[in-house]
Amino acid sequence: MTTFVELGIDSDLAAALAEKNIETAFPIQEQTIPIAITGQDVIGQAKTGTGKTFGFGLPLLQRLGTEPAPGVSALVVVPTRELATQVYDDLVLASANRVTKIAAIYGGKGYDEQTAQLAAGANVVVGTPGRLLDLIGKRKLNLAGVTEVVLDEADKMLDLGFLADIEKLFNALPANRHTMLFSATMPDSIIALARRFMNRPVHIRATDPGEGETQANIEHIIYRAHSLDKDEMIGRILQAENRGKTVIFTRTKRQADKLHTELKERGFGAVAVHGDLPQEKREKHMQQFRSGKKDILIATDVAARGIDVTDVTHVINYTVPEDEKTYLHRVGRTGRAGTTGTAVTLVDWEDIHKWGLIDRALGFNLPEPPETYSSSPHLFADLNIPSGTKGRLPRVKKATAASATATASAATSGAPKRSRTRKRVRRRSGAKPAQQ
Repeated sequence: MTTFVELGIDSDLAAALAEKNIETAFPIQEQTIPIAITGQDVIGQAKTGTGKTFGFGLPLLQRLGTEPAPGVSALVVVPTRELATQVYDDLVLASANRVTKIAAIYGGKGYDEQTAQLAAGANVVVGTPGRLLDLIGKRKLNLAGVTEVVLDEADKMLDLGFLADIEKLFNALPANRHTMLFSATMPDSIIALARRFMNRPVHIRATDPGEGETQANIEHIIYRAHSLDKDEMIGRILQAENRGKTVIFTRTKRQADKLHTELKERGFGAVAVHGDLPQEKREKHMQQFRSGKKDILIATDVAARGIDVTDVTHVINYTVPEDEKTYLHRVGRTGRAGTTGTAVTLVDWEDIHKWGLIDRALGFNLPEPPETYSSSPHLFADLNIPSGTKGRLPRVKKATAASATATASAATSGAPKRSRTRKRVRRRSGAKPAQQ
């Protein structure tokens, strides 16, 4: 195991991480840090949850120096508000022993607080494209002094939805700069596009020899499910043994709200995050989930790239993702930082074709998942659900409802993690029936 100091990182930055028991580097960090601190442009690719933020964050902070002059010298561009918050928190942690000022700039919040941070001499800005361009247009943000630039989740930033904004941002930057792009997925077309903004970049892909697209420490379980039975199925899955924090992804905001209401009615501690919620409520819900006050987060894909919680044990795809890249980013919310996880995908009859494309791209070899209902014995066997479990928690008297919810949450989130490391798709062969 290699330490950050051995990779060339300054001792004060390494000490700040050591305070949080972060002392040894992941493969993507080992490979990118020594190159990035020299000023070489880098395209870094590694699976979700394997330490990309410190892979670019530590070189960025080190290159700014221990006492950077007031003004924006570094820019980190991210696709979502949640990811902006996560990257901001990580950079604040790493720079705890320095005077470096970091600002998070994203939509959904008032301008005054953010412009005040810039006026106070923020050195590093972490932001989403829309709000960054707004502040540039208002002459509140000047990028002329930027020497360090990062595109995080670069595949998303360079697709057709963001490309125009990214081009505008790069036009506002100096030509002489150090540029780093990081993502879990990096199609050849995106790499070719990225090179337009870079100077002879080194492409680093941190994967094990022979490893596939999916993470080896995540177990993938896929079922063909009936839409009217999904809520009951999920209610039973949420009572599986060893279940901790769980993220459930829906395709639409309406589905997220409906499932949120349904699970609360069934007695589960759940919160929802999607684009229609006010930013203050989104942040509140994320904090409740991170702290463990609520152990179920229901989200649309707006949050798939911004949930960095190491103790998520299960991800449930309530609906099939749009493509294999979205699948990887969704399920990457579990199995983070070397832990194990379980990803369950529920495939509607009308989504069989869409699942078939994902299945082929990721090599699961399961184009037609087993037909599964909330009463199916293999559901209980596959997910270690106790016999006789129903899809709702037992009702209690109103006066004790809050404590019962807390007890149920603690019973699941406090359970020990599995020690097994597995990567396979569950099949129906030989599953032992569970008692109903």
